[in-house]
Amino acid sequence: MTEAKEAGCYWWAEAPPQTSEDGRWSSQADIAIIGCGFAGLSAAITLARAGRQVTIFEKEAIGFGASTRNGGITSGNIRYNRAQLAQRFGHAKADSFIDEAVAARATLYQFIKREKIACDFQLHGRLVGMSKPFEKAAIEAENIAFATRYNIAPRLIETEELQSYIGSSAYRAGLFRPDIGGIHPAKLLHEKRRLALAAGVTIHSHCAVKNITRKGAGFDIETSKGRIHAEHLISATNGYTDKAQPWLRKRLVPVISEIIVTEKLGSNFVKSLMPKRSMFGEDKEVGFYYRPTPDGQRILLGGRRMHKQDAVAQARLHQGLAGIFPELEGSKIEHYWAGNVVFPFDQMPKLAVHDGIIYPTGFCGSGTVWAHWLGRKAALMILANPEINNANEAADNPQAPASNFAEMPMRTLPFYSGKPWFMPLAMSYYRLRDRLAGGRY
Repeated sequence: MTEAKEAGCYWWAEAPPQTSEDGRWSSQADIAIIGCGFAGLSAAITLARAGRQVTIFEKEAIGFGASTRNGGITSGNIRYNRAQLAQRFGHAKADSFIDEAVAARATLYQFIKREKIACDFQLHGRLVGMSKPFEKAAIEAENIAFATRYNIAPRLIETEELQSYIGSSAYRAGLFRPDIGGIHPAKLLHEKRRLALAAGVTIHSHCAVKNITRKGAGFDIETSKGRIHAEHLISATNGYTDKAQPWLRKRLVPVISEIIVTEKLGSNFVKSLMPKRSMFGEDKEVGFYYRPTPDGQRILLGGRRMHKQDAVAQARLHQGLAGIFPELEGSKIEHYWAGNVVFPFDQMPKLAVHDGIIYPTGFCGSGTVWAHWLGRKAALMILANPEINNANEAADNPQAPASNFAEMPMRTLPFYSGKPWFMPLAMSYYRLRDRLAGGRY
């Protein structure tokens, strides 16, 4: 196994972080947004197209954060399955959460198609490799219910058919979802930036928010480039929330996710391992996600960070890749990077409001779908009108402006300030649960 020749993010080779050239500065704004990622840009596009004046503040370069560091899989997961949701919230509420997840994913696809977004979108489905024992009848019944409700047919792929989906003997079976695909996340981010600028949004990169003060019905915002007063404020910082937002920071648990990308393997070799060019996940508490790169030439694999040293962490990912595909044990790793994902304490996405600030946040590692959806929902809360005066904008809001995640409380722990000191213990606990469940660990 070899260390990566390049430490940088693979996606940045074609779509690197950018500095905003917008030199305009105004001390007044109708709506201010902190964070120029998927959520912030989705909110900004929706608001600007509805005729509102919008200013975005981005602490780093545009494209520095999680929106361009992820694996580019449009999973839109909720951390709990339907049975677990029903146990916690009741059957009707469980269905409403899943309804919204399906709508959120479909909305992203409609947005990409309608706006002619060039982000290498490929709808090849996702296979979750199953290592744990499972009840076939229960899975098939759930698949039938899902297909009946959403006209989307998941499939249980058993051992004898599995080789037509993955060239690996690592799993007992797989669960295939045809409605999950892949994108180039950095291209999507910069395409959304293009749309925001075209709609009249002002974006200030390398502009850190230092302090927020409530003033009447609005907000005084101190930034590294000056002060501004805004009538409305959306915070879309998610996994990169800093000490300037203490209320939010102590309600989120940042987790480091890291990714490797192989050298060029050749499209035929990659296809032999991934015949349908699908996205992949695992049925573990601490599993890997992986996929072919959009050009079909390489394989990308990611997972949660388990070691402080980059070399050791990278080696673990490579070992995980070789555990799935032994043919790749001697392959070179050309890219390795890490970034923050974030979890609320109940591991459910959030659209929270506190002291007048709207927070689309807590995407639990599935921000490609949830950030787009909840950013738009945050905008619609300000517009307070489900029928936007723009047919294109209204068309992909089947539940506008309401969201089930707007009703979720955001809890914290006593004395917690945003640094997850308990994370090593939590990861050890989840890994133990994986081992006790049986299968390939």
